[in-house]
This record gives sequence, C-alpha cells and structure tokens, in this order.
Amino acid sequence: MKILMASDHAGFKLKKAIEAHLLNKGYEVQDLGCDSPERANYASYGLTLGEAISNGKAPFGIAVCGSGIGISIAANRFKGVRAARVFDVEDAKLTRQHNDSNVIALGERLLDEKTAIEMVDAFLNEKFEGGRHQKRVETLDMC
Repeated sequence: MKILMASDHAGFKLKKAIEAHLLNKGYEVQDLGCDSPERANYASYGLTLGEAISNGKAPFGIAVCGSGIGISIAANRFKGVRAARVFDVEDAKLTRQHNDSNVIALGERLLDEKTAIEMVDAFLNEKFEGGRHQKRVETLDMC
C-alpha cells in the first residue's frame, strides 16, 4: 500500500522515523516534503498532501508538524480529505472506525517516537465501520 507523507521543519524528525518504520514494514512511501529540518511552511506541505490525497494519489496520508494542528487544517482544505489530528492510539483507531479518516496528523512536540509509530500502525490497520457513521461521512464529503 502506498502512503503519502508531509511535514514542516518541526515535524521533520518524526516524519523520517515513521517513514523508516513504514518502509521496514513493506509500505511504499512517498515523502512530499519538507526535505530538511530547515524552517518550512506547514501550510504549503499540508496543502500539497491534501491535494494529492484528494486526487487519489494514495489511500492514506501522514502529516506532521509541531502540534499536528496547522498541517491538518491545511490538508482538510480538499474535497474527500478527512485529516484528523490524534493524540493517542485510541484516537487513531476511532478516527478510522467512525470518521473514515484518510490522513493522520501528528505533533512532534507532543509525542514520543514510539507512541507516534504505534498510532500510525493503529490508524493504518483499522477499518471504517460504516453503518451509522456512513451518512455522517457522506455529509462531510458534500463540502
């Protein structure tokens, strides 16, 4: 499965650790930037990721900035993108089960590497429940 990733400078280190983990697990990973820990604009990279997910370039994306908030706001600007900033493994599971989220957003300043990787694994392994949640997701996708 192909996974798209993006970060700003504040999420660069965590993004690279997650990328290495995913490659080791056999995922195809495309890093959309940034390419170094030098100052970078989270909005630009979040928009790039959101547009790519919206256009069907991959089923899932991972966005990382200092808090996970700004980059998720940027990614959510595109139709069909449901980026969720999550703070623990349970959040990662629930956003897939209930919201059919296709982008997980993480904050490097708020999470340790081990927890972040556990969250990503939970997110990628969880399935959307559909049922009572389907209509809600359809409503979101009308925007």
